[in-house]
Amino acid sequence: MGNKASWSRKTLSMFGFEVRDRDLLARIGKLTTMSGAVETPAFLPVINPLKQAVTARELLNDFGCRMVITNSYIIKKQLGEAAKKKGIHSILDFPSVIMTDSGAYQILAYGRVGVTPDEIVQYQEKLGSDIATILDIPTGWKVTREQAQHTVEETIRRAKQLEGLKTREDVMWVGPVQGGRFLDLVAFSAQAMRKLPFEVHALGSPTPVMEQYLFDLLVSMVLTAKMNLPASRLFHLFGAGHPFMFALAVALGCDLFDSAAYALFAQENRYMTEHGTVRLERLKYLPCSCRVCSKKDPQDLMEMPDEERERELTRHNLDVCFSEMRRIKQAIAEGRLWEHLEMMTHGHPSLLQALKHLGKYADYIEENSPVSKRSGLFFYSSVDLVRPEVTRYRKRLLERYTLREGVKVLLLLPGLGHRRLRRTGSQNKALRAVCEKLKVERSEVNVCVYAPPFGVIPDELSDVYPLGQYEYAYPPDQETIEYMAVRIVEHIETMKYKSTMMVAESGTWQGKLANLCSCICREKGVTFESLI
Repeated sequence: MGNKASWSRKTLSMFGFEVRDRDLLARIGKLTTMSGAVETPAFLPVINPLKQAVTARELLNDFGCRMVITNSYIIKKQLGEAAKKKGIHSILDFPSVIMTDSGAYQILAYGRVGVTPDEIVQYQEKLGSDIATILDIPTGWKVTREQAQHTVEETIRRAKQLEGLKTREDVMWVGPVQGGRFLDLVAFSAQAMRKLPFEVHALGSPTPVMEQYLFDLLVSMVLTAKMNLPASRLFHLFGAGHPFMFALAVALGCDLFDSAAYALFAQENRYMTEHGTVRLERLKYLPCSCRVCSKKDPQDLMEMPDEERERELTRHNLDVCFSEMRRIKQAIAEGRLWEHLEMMTHGHPSLLQALKHLGKYADYIEENSPVSKRSGLFFYSSVDLVRPEVTRYRKRLLERYTLREGVKVLLLLPGLGHRRLRRTGSQNKALRAVCEKLKVERSEVNVCVYAPPFGVIPDELSDVYPLGQYEYAYPPDQETIEYMAVRIVEHIETMKYKSTMMVAESGTWQGKLANLCSCICREKGVTFESLI
């Protein structure tokens, strides 16, 4: 017991993760390791110590990169015992934070590796890794459920052995979550891992999913793991790949992610942009102003010797990656990560499909997202219906809103843009008409606005965030109109109004909404009348 308590005190003083800003599930934080501190979310370039078109030292000096990842199994295979004497920081000539993988990717690619789990744990400790990874068994893609279950159980078994193997107290350890596309196994794996003293968790086997652009499945895999892990621990996504999906990874709560694509693409003359990849020979212009592109054109690059061209493309691809990370962090700081995410996901249909898939996890995202932000919100289409602000408003209107005593009638007036209700002559006329028709006093009528995407907005709530701090691209699309209709009828039923009157303009989206509300209310036996 005494040793365990001592270990805990030393760990807490040596390691640290401080969250400074949040948006969606993303968080800007400060990660402290034995080699210094880095800001998260962080993109970790994969470094091959035997082949570096851009060295780790250049990454630090020229790109401000303070954290990289390399493969301890490859180092062991190529450099052996000599690497332990020299140390990973000297091998890479990188004085900042270094994370090491264990060879699991090689298991995924080749079926086996020539090292035991015990050996690779001890080897990473001797290398002096800041963050090290156990030798897990990746689930992969083309496996049966039985095979997937074996990878989960074996990875958990190896994870449990770590406590008895490690000898250093200054190394952070990664506990991978396996299960692949079998989400119940992912949940089981995460629940087992959360009971073990890891500082970082990682999603195992995501590469085949991302290579097939199955980003909606990636959303489910990441969020299933996150929902079953402690929120205080960091989460790593192996092999994140292309910067066009960095925003999605960060929004899902990935604090760290690595990629070798910047270098692999350069070897194949593939030029990264923030929305995709283009073969160099197809470019007439370089749509970038980085240090490479501002001085050269495609023909200049094509005429270079292979090695020099690879280096220049590598530098460009790195600039694209780090620029996107800065944009993401700025979006988090401004409270506009959703807007940035939506812009990026429109770069590929599979990414947009993944964004829509977030609706399946809307409650979890809402519960873990900030309640307010520094700036107003922009809504563009029905895709935004899964935003946490929309989910939160729906839930709170149902759970917390109460009518003043004596209210019997709901009068729905069209909102003037997104602004609060401002009584015009025609609106006051509608109120008088409702009172006369239903023989009620004005005090018995609850006047509300209907506006996309929220549906019903009571006048007294119209200045409460975010109802008075958003812009919407009118007219709303059909899916948004249908959503609003459901929310309006839901409000009518919950508040138990005796009558509802809705003012709408014929031939517009308002008229479509009124007709849809009328149909739903008729089916439910709810009193509803539209004044078109």
